[in-house]
Amino acid sequence: MNDKAELVRRARAWLAQDPDPETRAELAALLDAGGDASDRSGASALADRFAGKLEFGTAGLRGELGAGPNRMNRVTVMRAAAGLAAVLSPGDLVVVGYDARHNSDVFARDTAAVLTGAGLRVALMGGHWPTPVLAFAVPHLGAAAGVMVTASHNPPRDNGYKVYWGDGGQIVPPLDTLISEAIDAVGPVDKLPLGDGWRTLSDADIVEPYLSAVLALPIGLPVGLPVGAARDARDARDVSVVYTPMHGVGGAIVMRAFARAGFAAPAVVAEQFTPDPDFPTVAFPNPEEPGAMDLALSLAGGSEADLVLANDPDADRCAVGVRAADGTYRMLTGDEVGGLLAEHVLKHTRGADRVVACSIVSSSLLSAIAADHGVRFAATLTGFKWIVKAAGEGERLVYGYEEALGYSVGSDDGLAVRDKDGIGAALTVAGMAATAEREGRTLLDLLDDQARRYGLHATGQLSLRVSDLSLIAAAMARLRAAPPASLGGRAVESAEDLALGAGGLPPTDGLRYRLEGGARVIVRPSGTEPKLKCYLEVVVPVTGSVAEARTRAEEHLAALRADLAPALGL
Repeated sequence: MNDKAELVRRARAWLAQDPDPETRAELAALLDAGGDASDRSGASALADRFAGKLEFGTAGLRGELGAGPNRMNRVTVMRAAAGLAAVLSPGDLVVVGYDARHNSDVFARDTAAVLTGAGLRVALMGGHWPTPVLAFAVPHLGAAAGVMVTASHNPPRDNGYKVYWGDGGQIVPPLDTLISEAIDAVGPVDKLPLGDGWRTLSDADIVEPYLSAVLALPIGLPVGLPVGAARDARDARDVSVVYTPMHGVGGAIVMRAFARAGFAAPAVVAEQFTPDPDFPTVAFPNPEEPGAMDLALSLAGGSEADLVLANDPDADRCAVGVRAADGTYRMLTGDEVGGLLAEHVLKHTRGADRVVACSIVSSSLLSAIAADHGVRFAATLTGFKWIVKAAGEGERLVYGYEEALGYSVGSDDGLAVRDKDGIGAALTVAGMAATAEREGRTLLDLLDDQARRYGLHATGQLSLRVSDLSLIAAAMARLRAAPPASLGGRAVESAEDLALGAGGLPPTDGLRYRLEGGARVIVRPSGTEPKLKCYLEVVVPVTGSVAEARTRAEEHLAALRADLAPALGL
């Protein structure tokens, strides 16, 4: 949109309905700066906010805080709540949760007010609790839907709005389209009827049931050791842990879960334990980002802890570091943790009706593990909303994961949470590590066992962040028009356009290259950040030492990265 008069008209209409004094002042200042046709800076700022809008999809909404339809603010959130109300039935129950980011509590209360005003029943979380608690609460309370106000691991100035359906999983098509169309039909939010009769959930209402579900996971026996239990029983929990919630909301519940399970209290990174929406100690509050784990690793090194665990700010992801024999710490990849948890779950569950699933960008190792244990493996599109729907009729999904540090651990009763659960994953990883410790081994030894049994499945990434999203579209168009004949010295045996659908999966924007020797490359735009992401995998047989195989694998991955960068043209 380049017509300045139309920009100003839309901005003034937005200003007239905005209930937030802060964004009203922001927008009024922009209008003053952009009111003169010669003031290009003001017009550019208006265009950035009003020439487009945050698109509601299966990931809900996510974006920078600020005024206008292309930002996260109270008007955007109230419109989203009204759109959700339009696709539900009067009297339906909706659970609303929120994290500790800027305005999360405000957005949650606005959502509750709009939904109750539309004739729905609302249960509002009584504190800033983790995303997996909300995902658990939806089916536990028999709700028709749920809303979680969070931007997960995005930068501090972002916030977001996730929508869950009655099964506890995030929405999938066509629900996203129906809600998006309903949002577009919403008029000025100052005309919406608002209610105030929602129920506020207490800790006893939902955190306690969530903890009970997590403690029923295959952490390793015995569970819930009483004070004064025999020493040999306590040895089952003999592992030292350093933990950080990364300035997020997982800390208090993680500490309770560890205590209930009989573990010693983890040593916590004090600077990152209290929720802080500014995330002052990290550039990005994401355990995968360079430097984000420095404080935790430093604390672990000083105490010689066995294990380092981290959640992202809304505690739906879990990062794992392990102390090596030389005293250094190695952060495991999401695929490495994913494989370890898969084998652990399959050893602790029974039945031919079990299913394990991961996203198509995750390692193919899970399919080998599933075959070895005689259970069905399913590959899904990226996102837990797809993973949790992998089981067919008469089947039980007992485990799912995605390489971006997201895991959902189950038991014979199925998944405890039908979404990523960084708390359940952390507890289960600690149980695995404690069991290995009793045998004089570590998680690194278990990884070596898997490499010998299944071949070394080494994965890596090449992520390119852009300021202009059109660059990503252009790169994907170039690759579609001229697929590479080889990558990393390996011939490309097949090139699949995932937008056309592949292997029975719904269409998605991505390209998959299968290379000679069992290697694989997938290229796709990120669904939550301005990035083009490339997922790499090589499979190296272990004929000598595992260390030698890892060295060869890293060389192969480096060769793939070197060829991909110029192919992308970014």
